[in-house]
Amino acid sequence: MSTAQSILRSYRAPRDVMRGHLARGAGEERALAWVMIACLLFFVAQLPRLSREAHLNPEGPPFEAVVGGAFLGTVLIAPLIFYAIAALSHLVARLFGGQGTWLHARLALFWGLMAVTPLVLLQGLVAGFVGAGASLSLISLLCFAMFLFVWLSGLIFVEKAEL
Repeated sequence: MSTAQSILRSYRAPRDVMRGHLARGAGEERALAWVMIACLLFFVAQLPRLSREAHLNPEGPPFEAVVGGAFLGTVLIAPLIFYAIAALSHLVARLFGGQGTWLHARLALFWGLMAVTPLVLLQGLVAGFVGAGASLSLISLLCFAMFLFVWLSGLIFVEKAEL
């Protein structure tokens, strides 16, 4: 199954998608690819908003400086933070009887990030072309809710003892 099909299927059946990834032998290389691709797409999604802000505030910092900072934070630092969040989620799952591995917790989180990238790209377009308002708040809420749904469904699945 292609990545695009897996993403769309994750919105309906995230546990089935995670089961399929594990059955195909998803490992550390796949987890790293997912988090890096997701973070790169999150960076791209910020560009319309950053361009809008630079255009509306010409006295502010130059566009190139803001883009450089966004790249540093999103592509270089955020993956490290996501690794820490995955480890923390695995420890919390262990407190509730989780039997998964550290890798499984990373796969669940990183697939959740990867699955929500189309919505994040839409959010970036709304932020860049429409700006702050009800539509941006609605799509932001949808992004966060879908991320939590996919991530937590996958995490609960991989932390079960039946794997």
